[in-house]
Amino acid sequence: AMFGSCLYVAQDLCPRFGIACTLVDGRDTAAWQRAVQPNTKAFFFETPANPTLDLVDIAAVSEIAHAAGSLVLVDNVFATPLMQKPLQLGADVVVYSATKHIDGQGRCLGGVVLCSDKFLKDHLHTFLRQTGPALSPFNAWVLLKGLETLPLRVRVQCETAARIADHLAAQPGLKVLFCGRPDYPQAALAKRQMTGPGTLVTFVLEGGKAAAFRFMNALRLIRISNNLGDAKSLITHPATTTHQRLKPEARAELGISDGMLRLSVGLEGYADLAADIDRALAASRIG
Repeated sequence: AMFGSCLYVAQDLCPRFGIACTLVDGRDTAAWQRAVQPNTKAFFFETPANPTLDLVDIAAVSEIAHAAGSLVLVDNVFATPLMQKPLQLGADVVVYSATKHIDGQGRCLGGVVLCSDKFLKDHLHTFLRQTGPALSPFNAWVLLKGLETLPLRVRVQCETAARIADHLAAQPGLKVLFCGRPDYPQAALAKRQMTGPGTLVTFVLEGGKAAAFRFMNALRLIRISNNLGDAKSLITHPATTTHQRLKPEARAELGISDGMLRLSVGLEGYADLAADIDRALAASRIG
């Protein structure tokens, strides 16, 4: 179950190193079982997924993987370390872009790999030592300082995101996806494996790409950016940015339409964000 850059890695990069990948619909637990082959070494997925917020049942898929002798690697960026703990649900390795949420203030790039001592010794340590993908001391310090305020920042972002999702859902002609709403397609799974809804709200405008671009261009407070999990609210158009490498039919299969927008809710006041969104919605309906 891979999206965006992960699809590029699976389809273009991994084959260069002799690694074959099978893509599955991550929401379908049985599909993971059907995809297992004799040489399957690892299951990799992100949940919630970008940008559709689709979920993978971490515990169920981990059981399938371990029965097949495979490792489970989870990208946990959207849920953050606060709202989902994949290692406790059966995963073997968890990865983060620490730029999102952990720094969460637009200051530096970084990544995190969480794993057992055995995995570190058997796989990671030599690779890191010989190839050098290590943080600078300054970036490491910034990220550690970010961790000190992570719970406070994310809690407020989640609360505001929930209000924004409800506000959007009340507007005519909008489809809203938010892990914390009762009408979210996988609400039961979200409640079971997440302790909070996350800071991302995805919604689809009628009118496709033209309406989406009118919406974004009318924003004054929310900034257009592919980043997420920042103190500033950020919005992106997946079809022309994070998923532009995919063919239109591939995007359609993933449920990524030309009218879809992904909003990362920041720390601004709810009233200011709602006013910005209302102005943009009015502009998106012109023409």
